[in-house]
Amino acid sequence: MIVEDDPVISESLVSFFDINLGTKVIKAFQNAEDYIKWLKQHKDKEFILLLDIQLPGKSGIESLPLIKAISPNLDVIILTTFEETDIIFKALSFGACSYVSKRTSLSKIKEAVEIVSEGGSYMSPAIARKIADFYAPKKSTTLTQRQLEIVEGIVNGKSYKMIAKDLFISLDTVRSHIKNIYNTLEINSKAELIKKSFNNEL
Repeated sequence: MIVEDDPVISESLVSFFDINLGTKVIKAFQNAEDYIKWLKQHKDKEFILLLDIQLPGKSGIESLPLIKAISPNLDVIILTTFEETDIIFKALSFGACSYVSKRTSLSKIKEAVEIVSEGGSYMSPAIARKIADFYAPKKSTTLTQRQLEIVEGIVNGKSYKMIAKDLFISLDTVRSHIKNIYNTLEINSKAELIKKSFNNEL
């Protein structure tokens, strides 16, 4: 089953699946409301749903809870241009089992359907990376006391030489600390450092 409002994409999917052995499009809809009406009459029918997000009327995200309420065991593959992390997690939390970018080739979309039909889940590589990055340990941005003293000097408009003199350390040591501060905070300029200080992000 396909719910996709773009006729070019919809027709392309229908044509591709219909000429491949092992797959067949039962029906294609241009909006979620019509699909939901159909689903209520055919909730016992087994199939996999390819669901777009940006649809006229209710979006795919808004429709997911309604669809899953009617057919809890239905496998839903989101097929969309949206790759923002919050939308990905919202779709998955609402019951989608897979999330595929429309930049994915038709053969890979078919692969996703086959994997889901066998009880698996499929994510486009870019989507999988976003999920992995979200759960990866975050780099600590905690600065040492000495680094905070150097930041304070910079925020107060002092030169590296003045900071070195105030803290009784060499100019090279100040520069080394600055480099480590930039790496820790993942910034590249004094302006970004001052901004983070003012925003209490250190």
